[in-house]
Amino acid sequence: QVQLVESGGGLVQAGGSLRLSCAASGRTFSIYAMGWFRQAPGKEREFVAAISWSGGSTYYADSVKGRFTISRDNAKNTMALQMNSLKPEETAVYYCARRTKALVGLWATQRSTDYDSWGQGTQVTVSS
Repeated sequence: QVQLVESGGGLVQAGGSLRLSCAASGRTFSIYAMGWFRQAPGKEREFVAAISWSGGSTYYADSVKGRFTISRDNAKNTMALQMNSLKPEETAVYYCARRTKALVGLWATQRSTDYDSWGQGTQVTVSS
């Protein structure tokens, strides 16, 4: 089982930026698609972005398109989420997750049940 550890969260003013990182253990990181989710207090976990195993394809929630960028470095077993123009309503705990194995071309999914390993999360607070 892979272990995922997020970092980079913190307090930022509205309109500001943060870069989250996810470090993965194990030697199979590069064969799985990965994703970012977030969960605000009292709300369900929400999909943010996902990236294919190679990093060549990305997939975003409509709410973050054009502002967030997901990337990965398979040589370092890491994934990142660059978040720009943050909004107060994006205050949440952000989680990285590993996609379960999928057929070629079918890796992109917003369903949390399609991800089988999760980090502990990192808090992002956007002040108004």
